[in-house]
Amino acid sequence: MLVMFLTASIAYANEHGRAIDIDASVITEHETKILGKRVKYKATTGTQPVWNDKGDAVASLFYTYYQRTDVKNNASRPLIISFNGGPGSASVWMHVAYTGPRILNIDDEGYPVQPYGVQTNPYSVLDVADIVFVNPVNTGYSRVLEDSEGNLPSKESQKQMFFGVNADIKYLAEWLNTFVTRHNRWRSPKYLIGESYGTTRVSGLALELQNSQWMYLNGVILVSPTDIGIERDGPVKAANRLPYFAAAAWYHNKLDAELQNKDLEAFLPEVEDFTINELIPALAKGGFVTPEEKRSVLAKMARYSGLSEQDIAQNNLDVSTMFFWKALLRDEGKTLGRLDSRYLGIDLKQSGDRPDYWAELTSWLHSFTPAINYYLREELNYKTDMKYNMFGPVHPWDRSNNNTGENLRLAMAQNPYLNVMVQAGYYDGATNYFDAKYTMWQLDNSGRMRDRLSFKGYRSGHMMYLRRDDLKQSNQDLREFIEASLPGEGVPAQYKR
Repeated sequence: MLVMFLTASIAYANEHGRAIDIDASVITEHETKILGKRVKYKATTGTQPVWNDKGDAVASLFYTYYQRTDVKNNASRPLIISFNGGPGSASVWMHVAYTGPRILNIDDEGYPVQPYGVQTNPYSVLDVADIVFVNPVNTGYSRVLEDSEGNLPSKESQKQMFFGVNADIKYLAEWLNTFVTRHNRWRSPKYLIGESYGTTRVSGLALELQNSQWMYLNGVILVSPTDIGIERDGPVKAANRLPYFAAAAWYHNKLDAELQNKDLEAFLPEVEDFTINELIPALAKGGFVTPEEKRSVLAKMARYSGLSEQDIAQNNLDVSTMFFWKALLRDEGKTLGRLDSRYLGIDLKQSGDRPDYWAELTSWLHSFTPAINYYLREELNYKTDMKYNMFGPVHPWDRSNNNTGENLRLAMAQNPYLNVMVQAGYYDGATNYFDAKYTMWQLDNSGRMRDRLSFKGYRSGHMMYLRRDDLKQSNQDLREFIEASLPGEGVPAQYKR
């Protein structure tokens, strides 16, 4: 392995005596196999400043950039820019579990195994695109910087600069302009991928990059998306949980034999149809729904969810996810995971209406934390005593004026090349797959960009790529999305009459 150190600045960000270069990088060279074929690549791991309007460095962002080295034409090679969510989460999850060339040591269903560490990702999309994983301020090794007098900005100043829907988008767009310029990627087709809150981030960035940085994209991938500012409150919010309930109940074999004997993807459209055409209207009627209609809806909800009619009636048809996670396997003394309901927990008491903890998150931190710390230091040779923040201090987060869904729609309208793909796991109870479908449906009410919107579902949870079969399929879906969204030579970006 060849290692090169590049340092552009000797300034430091201090944290109780620990320090990190604010503008430096380490390059290592590697070789792997993807889909059975040899791929050579280099990994650039380092930091790059965030500049304010005066040209002063106010923060430094940590990133890892993978670039295939056995290809000739860099200009036509796609670049994927990857973000995770939180807000406050490092870009670790998709980095060492989804698209990167190295992934966690986990079993085929995604559970941690020892010894901790990483293994080859035989399905990585590095064969068709270069990838940069970006850590927003206070995540990973990214930090706010002290001023010339050694003082950090006030908490309110930091919030205005970094910690809000729109502040986050603005400074990251500026940072990406610098990154693309430094690495000579202006001619490359570009893609944004975000997971969870990262979908809010990349939806907003699509328009910000176009309108403020004059950087146009070919694609945006929304993995386990948030609402991206699209309203789905009231009856819609309550009803949209049911298809997820049905999927989780099916997985845990809590439905009657007729439904259990159906394949999941053959069964779910039936639940979705009931949700749209019967459940939402019944919830909209509230206390004025007729007794007959309510009895019918109760019976079907119980049949599809695995819960009792009594439980559903006592919740007035509006069953919370918290209650579902606690109630579905109550008789077995188990609770369901929030972000992935395949994971099970054990509470102190079987009674109650919410789990004591999130079984899936403790499992993930169990394996991700040692893996990323080992990988960056020992395989990519990036060494620092700074703590790697899996989750960093970014709160209170300013969620006001979240128009990111509309921003994405406008970016698509302005840019005929821009395509959007949604990926979601059926067993995700936090950003459920039917909410993701609904958001996609509402993104463009005109319907005139429908052919540039697509949805892919997987038999796992929020991080669907942890399950081996879904790791393979989701990367292949990405690969096909990228290849399909690259226009033919000479094909202009225009709308025709």
